[in-house]
Amino acid sequence: MNIGQAAEASGVSAKMIRYYEQIGLIRPSARSDNNYRVYGEDEVHVLRFIKRARSLGFSLEETERLLALWQDRSRESASVKAVAVQHIADLKRRIAEMEGMVKTLSHLAHCCGGDGRPDCPILEDLAGHAPPPTPAAPRPRRRAQ
Repeated sequence: MNIGQAAEASGVSAKMIRYYEQIGLIRPSARSDNNYRVYGEDEVHVLRFIKRARSLGFSLEETERLLALWQDRSRESASVKAVAVQHIADLKRRIAEMEGMVKTLSHLAHCCGGDGRPDCPILEDLAGHAPPPTPAAPRPRRRAQ
């Protein structure tokens, strides 16, 4: 099958398939006589594996590690579990960070009047509680005496 058919069968866009080949995540495909990429069911299966790993939030590096483990029939499942457990810890940390962001922004939005006045606690917080810079007022010139 060609790259478009492989993309449709795997759910991975043709652009991403080319990118995965470029970065070495997948082997370059075989080429037909007219130099078109040719994919078989094995390559599509690998692409589906990558798509699923990425949909679970695994980084490209983690996906590459999992792919290598999947393809290594002599692997120990403990190695796979270690990658998954580390990813779970990373996800929990990121969730906690995002919950903190939601809490902070909710508080700031609550404190903001959202009216016609220029003062805004959201912008003050983003600026580090410093008042926004104001244009310097022109200084009166001294009179020569």
